[in-house]
Formats: sequence, structure tokens, C-alpha cells
Amino acid sequence: MLRIRGSIGDWPVDLTLEMDDSDWARLGAQLQVEKIAVSTPAAKPLNQDEALWQVAKDLLRKAGQLNGPELLDQLEGLAGSAAAGKRLLVRLRHSPEVKVVSGGDTPLYSWIE
Repeated sequence: MLRIRGSIGDWPVDLTLEMDDSDWARLGAQLQVEKIAVSTPAAKPLNQDEALWQVAKDLLRKAGQLNGPELLDQLEGLAGSAAAGKRLLVRLRHSPEVKVVSGGDTPLYSWIE
């Protein structure tokens, strides 16, 4: 839960937002995109697609291993749409840094060091 209190002009504001784990993951991922964009050296700035790609790789690298639906949910939140999240998932599937094991109900995505 997140509580925001303050004012907008003369109007008082007291807002409570309820967020589940996936909402927090999306918010954190979005903040990471902004952090990467801000901290990237000026010599070669990343475009938004490359910044998202870096954050997607970092997400899986830090997790170590995620199942397909969980990873897709986080990527959709990160990218802002289902289509963009699926593109990132396909890109991860074909990345040499990622191992995908198909079996059972869902594929398992693992980061290879």
C-alpha cells in the first residue's frame, strides 16, 4: 500500500494506492528504465528499445530463473503493453545469455553467466 498526502493548490490530497507484487515489479522496472536512461554515458545514449532490452536482461539476470508466464507478466509491465512484452520475451528466448528449458506446463528461462 502506498499513501500520498499533500495538496494541489488549495485542495488537500489524501490518496491510498493498493498495489500487489506484480504492480510493484512493474513500477520498479519502470524506475530502472529511467535510472538507466539517466545514468547512461552521453557518448552513446541508449534509445528506449535498447534501454528496455538492458532492463529486461537485468531482470532475468537478477532473478536467475523465471517461468514463462511470470517473466512475460513482468516484461509487459516493464514495456507498457502486451505486444512489447512479448517482443522482449522472444528476444530473451533467442539471446545467447539465456537458456530456455521447455517442459511441464511452462518454459523456464534461466540466465547463463
